Amino acid sequence: MGGVEPPERPIANRPAVRDAAMHGLALAIACLISYWLSTHVVTAVHSLSKTDDMLGGMWSVIATIFVFRLTYTGSVSAAASRTVATLVSFVLCIVYLLVFPFHPIGLAALIGLGTVILLLAGRESDVVTAGVSTAVLIVVAAQTPDRAWEPPILRLVDTAIGISVGLAVAWLTRRLTRHRPPVETA
Repeated sequence: MGGVEPPERPIANRPAVRDAAMHGLALAIACLISYWLSTHVVTAVHSLSKTDDMLGGMWSVIATIFVFRLTYTGSVSAAASRTVATLVSFVLCIVYLLVFPFHPIGLAALIGLGTVILLLAGRESDVVTAGVSTAVLIVVAAQTPDRAWEPPILRLVDTAIGISVGLAVAWLTRRLTRHRPPVETA
């Protein structure tokens, strides 16, 4: 039937494909490094359980993904944001868990308190990350009530690994691409 053909989508140009492939490969390598460091190096020092070790690896990978951006400047900005949100969440959680056991009201109160602190500090963009971090830290800590204070410390270490690896690979990628900005696609 003589219907109208849809317009052809432009095929990405070679530099855009190259840049996208390089970014994807660099992120994949960074995530693998982060996961390995958290599940092998950190766990050699302290391990709560195999499940917790894998959670730590995942948490490190999440931090790497969060930090690794198209530009090094973007990565540095994301690293600062992730660091602030993580530290606020960590301090609130560790203080709470040293005094109280897990409770849903405590979880909600910590998320609310973290939100207030970050908003008053002018860090609106960090509220979501701090809230997610707090939810994970508190719920995971509830799984080991006799040592509830340990998971927040381990997740802080995992996050530091993810941030560090994400920044290092972003810096290295920038050096290897001779400081070329990413190719814009239409």
